[in-house]
Amino acid sequence: MHFGGNGFFNMGWVAGVASTDARDGLGPFFNARSCSGCHTKDGRAKPPEDGDGPFGGLLLRLSVPGPDGPMPDPIYGSQLQDRASYGVKPEAIPVVKWIEEFGSYPDGTEYSLVHPTFTFKELAYGPMPEDVMISPRIGPHMVGLGLLEAIPLERLQEIADPDDEDGDGVSGRIQWHQTADGPLPGRFGWKGDSPTVETQVAGAFKADMGLTSWIHPEDDCTEAQVVCLDEPNAGEPEVTDHILGRVTFYCRTIAVPVRRNAADPDVLHGKKLFNESGCATCHTPSHVTGDSPVDALKNQLIWPYTDLLLHDMGPGLADGRPVAEASGQEWKTPPLWSLGLIPVVSKHTRYLHDGRARNLEEAILWHGGEAEAATLAFMNLTKAEREHVLKFIADL
Repeated sequence: MHFGGNGFFNMGWVAGVASTDARDGLGPFFNARSCSGCHTKDGRAKPPEDGDGPFGGLLLRLSVPGPDGPMPDPIYGSQLQDRASYGVKPEAIPVVKWIEEFGSYPDGTEYSLVHPTFTFKELAYGPMPEDVMISPRIGPHMVGLGLLEAIPLERLQEIADPDDEDGDGVSGRIQWHQTADGPLPGRFGWKGDSPTVETQVAGAFKADMGLTSWIHPEDDCTEAQVVCLDEPNAGEPEVTDHILGRVTFYCRTIAVPVRRNAADPDVLHGKKLFNESGCATCHTPSHVTGDSPVDALKNQLIWPYTDLLLHDMGPGLADGRPVAEASGQEWKTPPLWSLGLIPVVSKHTRYLHDGRARNLEEAILWHGGEAEAATLAFMNLTKAEREHVLKFIADL
């Protein structure tokens, strides 16, 4: 099943009704033609350089204010799709510009940080509302998803502290989703958007490729996009239960790479400083998995360095776009395992939800809000100590 799922994960879909009826139905609006189009070699996507889209592995989620909370944009929906089937105009051409700012450590070492700004041109189906909320999302690396899914709910409830009862300034909370199986925690997506690997996969098929499944049986078209509504589909659903099941199994069973230098003295010193600086308060080192659809994932001691909880990361990282119970400043703690292999697998060193951090050091410096004390502790280390912390993280 794993290798079959890998085939579907890498398979390029084609538009409309085609003779290749096992992989047709792409679009009419889409961001990528395959899962691996955003997650090449199961790795992390690279953000675009200055200029025009399409962006590939960087997606732009959209919302507008509504009476009961954020709603999809009435014309462009919940995600901008910058590619389209033949004969159909893409929704728009996104444009990115990177802004640089400068700072220095207490020891005088200088650094710079960059962050993106986005605009749109050639809006094909009408103007974008002035109050639209835009959130860029980079395609994350795919390792260990089934293990994260198998962390017991009781464990997440045990480490959650929504009211900061221990007074440490950190108040992680669960992103709840109401499902047919009752309330489930959001474990996947940058704001805990999805509770299970299957719902995450089905959501990507719909939003990123315009493909329907039993979970999302309708195309991602709005009433204003008549051309989208008029395009023929390739069956109901376009992603069969067989394909969805195989891709889900594959995503659940992508292994976590082994650590390379866990006994190195510098790495061990970095681990000690990581813990003393307070980084492990949110990046919880270890968990023991419980039940799982995959027997091999049950009852495993794992070291993902995440609590899977929402945290207020301050205005520096804020996108201003709430998702379910997550505010515009809250993000789910991402796992740190295998970050050091991103340069090897994905051939770049860009991190955080929009790829703004050009290395692991910049990723730490962007942390604010509940993580501000940990960031300040890191900044007050000596240069050699900071390098040890970075060496530790790169070894996870």
